[in-house]
Amino acid sequence: MKNLLIALMMSIGFVGVAAADAAAGKDKSAACVICHGEGGNSAVATFPKLAGQNANYLFKQMKNIQCGALSADEQKTQKCISRSVPTMVGQLDALSDDDLTDIADYFASQNASASQANAELAVKGEEIYRAGIRTKNVAACTACHSPTGQGNGPAGFPALGGQHADYIAVQLRAFRAAADGLPGRANDGDIKIMRDIAYSMSDSEIDAVSSYISGLY
Repeated sequence: MKNLLIALMMSIGFVGVAAADAAAGKDKSAACVICHGEGGNSAVATFPKLAGQNANYLFKQMKNIQCGALSADEQKTQKCISRSVPTMVGQLDALSDDDLTDIADYFASQNASASQANAELAVKGEEIYRAGIRTKNVAACTACHSPTGQGNGPAGFPALGGQHADYIAVQLRAFRAAADGLPGRANDGDIKIMRDIAYSMSDSEIDAVSSYISGLY
């Protein structure tokens, strides 16, 4: 089991976060408030909540977004993992790894706000989250993201509980698109954990589990 966890951490491009300064991170993240809200609690469903997210995951995503801003040749030279987020273009260009660790630590130290699940969708969503979809070989979300949706900080698996349902659904569809060879999200590592899971999910299944997660605490 220990070796499997190490392999998973390596496959998703896990990067350990160095000692960080949350107070400095608050100052450095001032511009983030525009989209992600005060303390990282976004009020707009298309922008993810960052509050309470584990620092390892936040650091990795910011590094991936920085990579996504590079040319294809630069990405190849740096051997970095790319994530394209149009709304983040230019936002992280001037930030060092120390800046990113401070920002990640700041948001990780904040309390996430509550979200409300759609009661009808959440019934089906809970089944998927806790048991997966056996007929499609879709694993239960609890395996990586924990029964309470708090994720796994040391492994870099994100906390999901309370996240906007719309944002989660968009990300799952992006993973599914990438798995189908279309433009999407492919920064889940060589073993394609999220791409393989999302590829087998229908729109209704994605919407259901996303809604359940949004109300999970």
